[in-house]
Amino acid sequence: MNPLSNPDRAGSGIITESTVEVDTDGVDSLWSDEASVYTTSIASVHEWKFGRRYSPGSYQYPNDEPEQARLNICHDAFYYLLQDRHFLAPINPDGMRILDIGTGTGVWPIEMGNEHPSSQIIGIDLSPIQPQWAPPNVEFIMEDVEDDWTETQPFDYIHCRYMASSISDWPRLVQRCYEHLKPGGWVEFLETIPFPYSEDGSLEPTHKFVELMRLLSDACNHVGRPLDPGPSLRGWLQDAGFTSIQPRRVKCPIGTWPKEKRLKEAGLLIALNLIEGVDAFTAAPFREVMDWPPDEITAFNEAVRRDLRQRSVHALVDIMVVTAQKPE
Repeated sequence: MNPLSNPDRAGSGIITESTVEVDTDGVDSLWSDEASVYTTSIASVHEWKFGRRYSPGSYQYPNDEPEQARLNICHDAFYYLLQDRHFLAPINPDGMRILDIGTGTGVWPIEMGNEHPSSQIIGIDLSPIQPQWAPPNVEFIMEDVEDDWTETQPFDYIHCRYMASSISDWPRLVQRCYEHLKPGGWVEFLETIPFPYSEDGSLEPTHKFVELMRLLSDACNHVGRPLDPGPSLRGWLQDAGFTSIQPRRVKCPIGTWPKEKRLKEAGLLIALNLIEGVDAFTAAPFREVMDWPPDEITAFNEAVRRDLRQRSVHALVDIMVVTAQKPE
């Protein structure tokens, strides 16, 4: 697929935003000292390779403190992009039993638990990197979501976010969500569409971020863990039996070039995520799958960072959010 043409950007039932306006007067604040830095606590289950710490198993990315910081940056960016909301499903979480798949640092359950103290929230992840402190209504379980689920009591709402390149059998995961929901329960998926584009032609096919996404997508497909499940989610949900399926696309800028403040802040965080995270994206996939030598990876990563700092390039990716309900 040509990442600049991206034919999946339009379709029946998809909600799109208007063209993102470029800030022609603003100062580039992407590299200011005000950029946030995040850390969380870490447990001891891990292995080391390529100078990074990983969870044992099939997950391709690190679980160390720099990666935790990146995941928390993504959380804040998604929160901005969803208009200061943690979810789009038409639910009232109060009193609900909620599951968060691939909870990562646990920031989503913790914030939800604080806002909805009568709910019961369980976060599952391969890595025990969640903080020791959490609201009393939040619990974390170390579990591979592609194995048999240990939780047998059904949920009112299942939240699954940013799991691209982590799942080998998406239809099976969607079906499991259906089976573990109460009748009338809701599921919500959020995934980034990994094909960058621009609305003004400023993103060229030779841009290194475009190349990164193409190469990473190829590597993920090679190991059977696709990087772009978003466009297929609606069909998988229909096949599983879900109804009231609502897909939405949200434009996600990369960098501080948008004029609108919320998009500028989200773009700052997404750019930081990519610039700080490119080593994590390439370390294992480029070495183990593509067999690149370390010096070539280092040079490529620096080229990606350089191109991402170009404020004259008004790059975007789309965020796909799909909500659906299990029939009563």
